[in-house]
Amino acid sequence: MKKRAIIFVLLLSSLAILIGIIQFNYHPFVVNSTVDSSKMYTVLSNKKWVLSFSEEFKKESVTEDTIYVTNKDGERVAISLSFAGDNVLVIPPEEGYPPNKSPFELHVGTAIESIDGRTLQSGEKFKFHAKEDLPTISSKKELNKLFNDRLVKVENQFGRSGRFSSEVMEDSDNAEAESSTVADSSSGSKESSSFSETNVQVQGVDEADIVKNDGEYIFQAIDHKLKITKALPVDEMETVAEINYKDFAPFQMFVDEDQLVLIGHYWKETYEPYQEGQDRSFIMPMYDATRVIVYDISDRTNPVVEKTLTLEGSYVSSRKIEEHVYIISNQYPNYWLLQENPEVDLRPRILETLEDSEESDGTEKSMKRVDYSDIRYFPDSSEDNFMTIASFDLKNPTDDATIFTYLGSGQQIYMSKENLYVAVPSYSHSNGRNWFANENTDFYKFSVDGLHVEYSGTGSIPGYLLNQFSMDEYNGYFRVAATKGQAWDEQSPSSNNLFIMDEQLNVVSSVEGLARGERIYSVRFMQEKAYVVTFKEVDPLFVFDLSNPNDPKVLGELKIPGFSSYLHPYDENHLIGFGQDTKVEKDQFGTRVVTNGVKISLFDVSDPTNPLEKFTEIIGGQATYSPLNHDHKALLSNKEKDIFAFPIVVYSEKDKHDYRFEFEGALVYGIDLDKGFTLHTKMTHQKENTPYEDWENSIQRVIQINDHLYAISPKQITASKITW
Repeated sequence: MKKRAIIFVLLLSSLAILIGIIQFNYHPFVVNSTVDSSKMYTVLSNKKWVLSFSEEFKKESVTEDTIYVTNKDGERVAISLSFAGDNVLVIPPEEGYPPNKSPFELHVGTAIESIDGRTLQSGEKFKFHAKEDLPTISSKKELNKLFNDRLVKVENQFGRSGRFSSEVMEDSDNAEAESSTVADSSSGSKESSSFSETNVQVQGVDEADIVKNDGEYIFQAIDHKLKITKALPVDEMETVAEINYKDFAPFQMFVDEDQLVLIGHYWKETYEPYQEGQDRSFIMPMYDATRVIVYDISDRTNPVVEKTLTLEGSYVSSRKIEEHVYIISNQYPNYWLLQENPEVDLRPRILETLEDSEESDGTEKSMKRVDYSDIRYFPDSSEDNFMTIASFDLKNPTDDATIFTYLGSGQQIYMSKENLYVAVPSYSHSNGRNWFANENTDFYKFSVDGLHVEYSGTGSIPGYLLNQFSMDEYNGYFRVAATKGQAWDEQSPSSNNLFIMDEQLNVVSSVEGLARGERIYSVRFMQEKAYVVTFKEVDPLFVFDLSNPNDPKVLGELKIPGFSSYLHPYDENHLIGFGQDTKVEKDQFGTRVVTNGVKISLFDVSDPTNPLEKFTEIIGGQATYSPLNHDHKALLSNKEKDIFAFPIVVYSEKDKHDYRFEFEGALVYGIDLDKGFTLHTKMTHQKENTPYEDWENSIQRVIQINDHLYAISPKQITASKITW
């Protein structure tokens, strides 16, 4: 009897456990959304809604009867529906949603089915007003209300911790391409000299860097100072000017003939004391700022300040097109202070001075807040930062900079000669599952005409971007490569997609569902071709044919060990991959992939249906790394002079998982299409028998002037003659 009772109890326990497992793993079939269906939203009239679902759905169940939009009169609006992977795109009418017909409702009906036959647990209605142009902030009351709404939303999602204001976003650039044409880093001339320029992606769109040169002088931003070195003649190389800064850390610059634009981080934590009788509006300290100093360097030995521009917030990126300079910064206001003082002024501050001025100290007294009427906002963005775009003309340095400020934008940008694109992540997590799996990317497009940068459109895709290389503009189309989901999520494996969008940022075509369970590690667009590297255990290199924007295709795929984190065009038939070698290890915890030295690959893509890895070079052991893995500007490439040079730190393998420091400096390779890679020379500033890395002697850039290579570290510059 006891045995039967025990067996019965065990059966009940097993059944309870099974029911618990079923309940734990069961998720209702619902709509994921970045908005709250109980609220009314304001969006732009050309808003493209991206709808995702908690489970894979039957596309045939998505029709004009299950997803539709109505206006204030209950009339249906002539939208169109398209698919992007596991998402539904709701495209507005060609002329956009007419604002005079607001409010609108986006209806999602319960008849939409998952692939296992379940219908939506409940329908959804998303209410919104439409505006033709970006709305502006009219007053402190309106601005603080926007932040109060975001404060409530953050608290509901994350509790009181939320996001704090003094974030510092480092420059995430990794290069760009105008018409997908790569700028030759060997180009540039000054009289009869030849010299290298910064390795950029977009030809004709310069990018700031820590080192610049003009064929005679080397300009270096390092260790709180600007350093100018006369490079010619080589045997008389000397420092001719050095400017030290106290509260300013320069890290990037442009050089344009006799002008130098120095960009860096500025800080001055000063507080304005409260006095009786003052307005009770809270005076916030300035946590950090981006400072830009324009110098007249007609006399290289005596740079003279022409303009100083200080933008509250952290530096995002910058570009220079001919004489026009564009600076983008982000400021995250501490809107939690609204809980203490509803009247706090959260607007970002700006200061512009000419020549050397006492006002340029950047204190709260001298900084001027942006006018409310000059702040526009993206009504459907979930980002809580101010993005400031400042532009100025080097030919007229005394003219005021043009300032555009937007509330709600991102950190990744792409810029061609005609347009600026800003990528902004958005998330949906209403179903309580992994919200990163439901990440979308919104794009804001700005037309660029000299100093005028004007908002011109918005679009959305599912997934997230790797970096600016993920974006490209060509013949009026905007092309994007994105990863949807996370590689570590086994329940909902990641996938990789390529989208082509028109001038209005409508998705016109796509290639989707590539390399499930992997993520994108590098992208390169080259006119009518695109190359995408994904990785988890092996490195698939995908070759895309984009010659027909309405019908992109994968032409070929190559699977090899390791991965390329940067792709550099050699010629129209060959591509250089720079990344890491990898190996698969097994232990008591299972199988894992570990890096195994820096890897250079020469890919032959002359037959795009059958890409080949012709040659490889593996440098060092597991701990070996190079700045080129994450910063394209660290590369010096000159095909005519047979130069492929980059900084590197090399570790050799002593025993398993025991690596010994071996070399810190730069390597200069040559590339032969028949013989592969040849190591021409090594360049180093480290002392002999140095047992560890030494930052002061780490080579950060290699540049070329005439027949010499210059290795540049924080402490010194050395020159080596090109002898091959």
